[in-house]
Amino acid sequence: MLDQQSLELHKKLKGKLSVKGRAKIANINDLSLLYTPGVAEPCRRINANKAQVYELTGKGNNVAIVTDGTRVLGLGDIGPEAALPVMEGKALIMQQFAKIDAIPICLATKNASEIVSVVKAITPNFGAINLEDIETPKVFEIEERLTNELDIPVFHDDQHGTAMVSLAGLINALKIAGKRKKDVTIAIVGAGSAGYAISKLLTAYGIGDIVVFDSKGAITDSRADLEEYKKKIASTTNKQKYSGSLKEFTGADAIISAASPGALHHETIQKMKEPRIVFALANPVPEITAEEAKNLGIAIFGTGRSDLPNQINNSLCFPGFLRALLDLRVKRITNEMKIAAAEAIASCVSKDELATGKIVPDVFNKKVVKKIGRFVKKKC
Repeated sequence: MLDQQSLELHKKLKGKLSVKGRAKIANINDLSLLYTPGVAEPCRRINANKAQVYELTGKGNNVAIVTDGTRVLGLGDIGPEAALPVMEGKALIMQQFAKIDAIPICLATKNASEIVSVVKAITPNFGAINLEDIETPKVFEIEERLTNELDIPVFHDDQHGTAMVSLAGLINALKIAGKRKKDVTIAIVGAGSAGYAISKLLTAYGIGDIVVFDSKGAITDSRADLEEYKKKIASTTNKQKYSGSLKEFTGADAIISAASPGALHHETIQKMKEPRIVFALANPVPEITAEEAKNLGIAIFGTGRSDLPNQINNSLCFPGFLRALLDLRVKRITNEMKIAAAEAIASCVSKDELATGKIVPDVFNKKVVKKIGRFVKKKC
């Protein structure tokens, strides 16, 4: 039903975005000021000092949402054209929640070097780059190269956004459970972009121990089959050197799964410490259902779905975080900024709401964007 309604709405809209001017051309004087000959003076000023582009154009409010369509939602490699509805949706969220002008850039290439070259070539137009729905591990190379070579921030929402909202939810879940971050063990299921980034951010936050699982089992430095980015995971996690399967793993205080439906074993959940905290983030179909979570005795359950409580979803983060990056003229994103954003999101849940098991604010909570800005500013 929802799929059909969405399809009909997209047919009706024929695109979720439009270009709307901030000024009207009503007479010849307006035309002269906004275009030639008056526009020549702003051009001269920017030519003399490129930093003036932020004062005289929309660059400082523009974000490029860049994808090659190789990892779109749970649909996989569906191509740049099929990725466009998602990118338009993200742009609409940025516009309506944070007044950002975001432009979808869907590229007809899967080559990492070509993507880097294209993004570098278009950066005069933008104050930040949002990488989106690009397959792992290629996206890590793209993000690293662009971060090192550009003077504007490079935000990868599948990594940074997911990690920040997961941390925000975990901060409040641990409060409800009465557990301290340095004492807990977190299992992360899935070692793609999201799992990798969550493990990095939780490590930076000071979580006691983290064990990351891929399809072959726990990631540990004793494995000889690890890709380079998984070696980085192994170097900072799994202090107990657990080398078995997810199904056999015992004693997790919380499980954060960013994998696929069915990837989270019931046996693993039953072997958790209580109260059990589980985030099943596969979207649109989570690893376990809300009914299964209830039957398994999960005390605090979160998913990526908007129709279930505790939506651990990037939309809570990326509008406010990108707004902060633009307003503060950030050149490079740090862990400190990401942790600050997570703490800002967590702080938007009142004590009364925490008491009911709510761990993240509603996506329509107007405090979120502003709080993220204030918290991130302290770390710049």
